[in-house]
Amino acid sequence: MSGRITIRTVAADAGVSVSAVSKVLRNAYGVSDVLRAKVNASIEKLGYRPNASARGMRGRSYTLGVLLSDIRNPFFSEIMAGINEALANTPYQPLLGVSNSAVGVERSLIDAMIDRQMDGLIFVAPRMLDEEIDAAARRIPTVVIGHHRPQAMHFDTVNGDDEAGAEHAIDHLVAAGLEKITHISLDISASEDNSVTAHRELGYRRAMERHGLSRHTDVHYAEHSPLARNLARNLLKRSDRPEALFCWTDSCAFEAISAAMELGISVPQGLSVIGYDNSPPCDLAQNNLTSIDQSGRQLGMESARMLMERIEGRQKPEHLLVETRLIVRGSTITASGHDL
Repeated sequence: MSGRITIRTVAADAGVSVSAVSKVLRNAYGVSDVLRAKVNASIEKLGYRPNASARGMRGRSYTLGVLLSDIRNPFFSEIMAGINEALANTPYQPLLGVSNSAVGVERSLIDAMIDRQMDGLIFVAPRMLDEEIDAAARRIPTVVIGHHRPQAMHFDTVNGDDEAGAEHAIDHLVAAGLEKITHISLDISASEDNSVTAHRELGYRRAMERHGLSRHTDVHYAEHSPLARNLARNLLKRSDRPEALFCWTDSCAFEAISAAMELGISVPQGLSVIGYDNSPPCDLAQNNLTSIDQSGRQLGMESARMLMERIEGRQKPEHLLVETRLIVRGSTITASGHDL
């Protein structure tokens, strides 16, 4: 069946009144087993999500679903801290779902959160197709972090300026006299060109070209931590190994530093490493990681603010781009050729 499935669609299919469907959805007193079975059969047949509409009849639940793609990424804890800070003096409470970057799990979590009458959703670095995000946003107020869609009409976006951040990283390495700069990125599908990793790669390629280093442009892809370490190890075993690694996230950069240590390559004297996110572990002495800061706490706070505005009725989309900055630590040599 095409078109949006509504309570009236269910009533027509079941051959009952809209008020009868409403009573079943509200589990009202006096509903017969026969009526309940008939309405529930139509709901199942049509794929109708009853609790999404029931929200309007029952009032708000004051819960917000937060869907994380990967709980292992320390940067996401900063985003959650910002969300919690923004909600501190409100009646709203965040409830967390983790997809482990599996699209099927993301879909299931969205359905579960809507069925539990959550008032809105925040997606953090979703792996779903654009049309699936659009479909979810038509069902429930939605804000997306880590997904560049400034033309999106049905949801808001909050992002760091990923292309500019990548250019900051390359500019810093080139200023130190390095040319053989390799970029390690996340292995994504061709359909994920709106992702933060795709935009960071664009910034890397643009900066390398701007500095006349296109001949050294070198991009490799890996999934999460263990595979990233294996990839870095293989790159560093090459006879023409990189002088620097620009990694798509801090977690990847930590793996690269670990691989260098295993091979007896000193950081930064033998290899400069830059991460992305400026997550709290960057400051630890054993990491001392130069990284691109995109203010995860601000991203979280802004996403919560936007979502509450959506719930209150704002329909005009808002797309916020947060400025990035380079935080220099000891994992890179400086323009003078010395480490910090």
